[in-house]
Amino acid sequence: MKGSYDVKVWNRRVQYKFTIRRNLTILRGDSATGKTTLIDLIASYQANGAHSGVSVQCDKPCVVLSALNWEQNLSLIQNSIVFIDEGDPFVATKEFARAAQKSNNYYVIATRASLFNLPYSVTEIYGIRNISGNLYEGTKRLYSQFYPLYTIPSKNEKPDLVIVEDAHSGFEFFSKICSDHGIQCISAKGKSNLYPEIVKRSHNEKILVIADGAAFGPEIERVVALRNVRSLSIYLPESFEWIILKSGVIPQRISIKNILESPSAHIESSEYFSWEQFFSAILIQITNDTYLKYQKSTLNPVYLQKKESEKILDVIAETTSAFLSPIEPKQ
Repeated sequence: MKGSYDVKVWNRRVQYKFTIRRNLTILRGDSATGKTTLIDLIASYQANGAHSGVSVQCDKPCVVLSALNWEQNLSLIQNSIVFIDEGDPFVATKEFARAAQKSNNYYVIATRASLFNLPYSVTEIYGIRNISGNLYEGTKRLYSQFYPLYTIPSKNEKPDLVIVEDAHSGFEFFSKICSDHGIQCISAKGKSNLYPEIVKRSHNEKILVIADGAAFGPEIERVVALRNVRSLSIYLPESFEWIILKSGVIPQRISIKNILESPSAHIESSEYFSWEQFFSAILIQITNDTYLKYQKSTLNPVYLQKKESEKILDVIAETTSAFLSPIEPKQ
């Protein structure tokens, strides 16, 4: 399944309107914030249709998956938006992650805990809030919407240390740039290692973390919490490959422009469990048999040349100048 989908769910008392853009969407928040109410409404409509008093409007079927026989039931669901409530612990299992990866569905999961087996994006973690209320047929109706939980402002200060999630091409690029600017750069060798790598550092160090935002959702809560006690900046592009595609280093094609403007319209969820995988595949494909040939394992030196690296850095500077300008290169 690909594309983004507007969803509207309502009855006499409450109305939800939101857009699903990726295969994995996470709803967070304390109790009584509306997560379970939303899923209960969809379940009621699923069971009883219009007789439930609930209306659901979407271009794709919206269904609720519960713990009872979840594997068997999920195998029967195709091209749908699947809602799962926080009381269903199977969503945290490796078995569910494998089943979701093989399917062509989108998933909206209500949970209070991070789901470390699922590669969800930091931009697709939402809370639910009421935006207004009025009388509808004599009953007060609440209007609710999703809002992003994580909007991370950049800190435009020179770090003492840059920690990169990647251990391969992305790390090679940032390591070279940091070296040119007299900044230490290390690899965490995986997103799950970022938090312990930060914790073991001195509280006095100014740290910049660079990770693939497309799959960093499970780690974001505990890493962001460290900003309260440390001088920590966080840069979360979709992926290093996304930066290259956006930079213009690759001769621009209409297809690249269209993909970057609307990734969800091009990314088939049954083929790519996270957007990071898609951007890697596209970059490898379009640079094959060219001097810009890209590999994840080892960085092509051409990307470190002045012209190419400056274009890549221009994209990074749109979000953070923490380790670029106005830092003077070392003498």
